[in-house]
Amino acid sequence: MTEVQPVRAADRLSAAEIDDVLALADAAAQADGVYPLSEDVVLCIRNGGAGVHLRTSAGYAFLEDGAGELVVHPAHRRQGHGTALLGAIGPTELRIWAHGDDPGARAFAEHNGFTRDRVLWQMRRSLLDPLPDVPLPAGVTIRGFRPGFDEQGWVEVNAKAFAQHPEQGRWTLDDLLVREAEPWFDPAGFLLAVDIADSLLGFHWTKVHPPAGLDPALGEIYVLGVEPSGHQRGLGAALSVAGLRHLAAAGLEWASLYVDESNEAAVKLYRRLGFEVHSADINYHRG
Repeated sequence: MTEVQPVRAADRLSAAEIDDVLALADAAAQADGVYPLSEDVVLCIRNGGAGVHLRTSAGYAFLEDGAGELVVHPAHRRQGHGTALLGAIGPTELRIWAHGDDPGARAFAEHNGFTRDRVLWQMRRSLLDPLPDVPLPAGVTIRGFRPGFDEQGWVEVNAKAFAQHPEQGRWTLDDLLVREAEPWFDPAGFLLAVDIADSLLGFHWTKVHPPAGLDPALGEIYVLGVEPSGHQRGLGAALSVAGLRHLAAAGLEWASLYVDESNEAAVKLYRRLGFEVHSADINYHRG
């Protein structure tokens, strides 16, 4: 049994601390079959940024603007690490993501006064199955993203497209540039829908994940958005298919995406394109 040391808080982690936290997350992923931290949190761990890092000898939590994520090493669970991390945050309103709908995470959340608030589905479909033909609206073409040129326009359209989304709509230019520096970034797979004047109308940013554990290589609908005036023109469906065709042409056999269970319009579109629910992440809320 590991003694629960006082919780340490930091705005930024040292190189050694980064390695320790990512090793802890890898151990949890091996035990649970799902990685315990979101991409946003991993990028903050590795690159710094807004937020607070909280650590015990066998636990880690990240907190930013009343939202967070928490993981305890699988060999040291039920020993008070998670409770200590929550205690360090205090009794304030808090939202915490649990990756995978795990009974242990559910019991821990309920015991600490959290209720199930949001469900984020991961949906998948085979890229070996035929894709429908969905033409682009008249006057619209698709081109690749141009680093150093398209950033500001994309940030503006993304903010409009996700104005009601609690995470995606807040992305800044820095959020985009951090991802452009990632080894997986491929501007050829970042498709922009533009009009004759090259004004941005929508986008389909794809991402390729290498095989991991029992998962095959996955092509992801990473971010798909349409400038609000482009809705009802079929642009979202056309962009979806264009990105999926790009992934299939790259040799990927499976595609994935994440979507809020409550987003009925998006879920309807993705089901129409052949996607089915594969797993779920749960957001717990304590008021």
